[in-house]
Amino acid sequence: MKFIFFLLLFISHFGFAQQLHFNSDGKFKIIQFTDLHYIEGATGSQSTIGMMKGVIESEKPDLVVFTGDVVVGHKQIAKSWDTVLDVVISRNVPYLVTFGNHDDEGDWSRRQVAEYVSTKNLLLNKIPFIENIDGYMNGAITIKDKDNKDAAILYIMDSHAYSTISNVKGYGWLTYSQIGWYRQQSDAFRKANNKILPALAFFHIALPEYSIAFNDLKNKRIGVRYEAECHPSINTGMFAAMLEQGDVIGTFVGHDHINDYLVDYYGVGLAYGCFSGSSNTYQRVKNGARVIVLEEGQRKFTTYLHEGDGQIVYNTIFPFNK
Repeated sequence: MKFIFFLLLFISHFGFAQQLHFNSDGKFKIIQFTDLHYIEGATGSQSTIGMMKGVIESEKPDLVVFTGDVVVGHKQIAKSWDTVLDVVISRNVPYLVTFGNHDDEGDWSRRQVAEYVSTKNLLLNKIPFIENIDGYMNGAITIKDKDNKDAAILYIMDSHAYSTISNVKGYGWLTYSQIGWYRQQSDAFRKANNKILPALAFFHIALPEYSIAFNDLKNKRIGVRYEAECHPSINTGMFAAMLEQGDVIGTFVGHDHINDYLVDYYGVGLAYGCFSGSSNTYQRVKNGARVIVLEEGQRKFTTYLHEGDGQIVYNTIFPFNK
């Protein structure tokens, strides 16, 4: 496990993986697509592909992040992933992928899906699994500044699917091994750069703190909650770890299709993406994507939803104004 850990840092710092850079204007734009629920040949899925193309061509992102429930069809799994990922690959946009609770319900196991996706061009989190760390395609990627130094971190983590404890119902959680891995990564980046870098974290299933934060009306928020958060019953402490490490300024999830809010909780923005799928499953009134813009040297981000018809909603800067 130590070898893989140091290999990840070596790749990140010494350039064997494609490097991300802030642009000449000091900004870096991310598009988050979530809950595509893509099924090869389904009419609804074709409209999803069209939406993705339109948003990417309009926004011209530096990175795309898929936060789970990407491909849900039981057959033609390779072709389905090829179709979805070709939208970004053909436009030469690098990307990150994590899985949801439906991505391994077809004919392939989660490991098989990870091993296939990890072979695709322009993917940044290309290591399918890390020895002794739960989940697949966990990764930590840096964004470089104009001097080619680390300026921000992007964590991507597998929040799993369902509870693995027989008498605990509901959805999966980020495990203790993943929390330890995150702390190691965070500590290593702080040591290498002699400071705490601003970071964003992406995964599929909301942390329990999402509902705690939204239920407390003193916490500022933007966007809507139209369903109860389907987070795990078990709280393993990932949010507490993020507060203690001090790097994560925003987390971005999916899973709950008709929630699209951003809420401030102890200075961390807990955000949902914008449902990106179609009538293949229950859906938000309009599909779309969340856009996140980081600024070099700043512990803040601008974010908004870009809906499929071109409407821009909930444009805001986080941290919110006092």
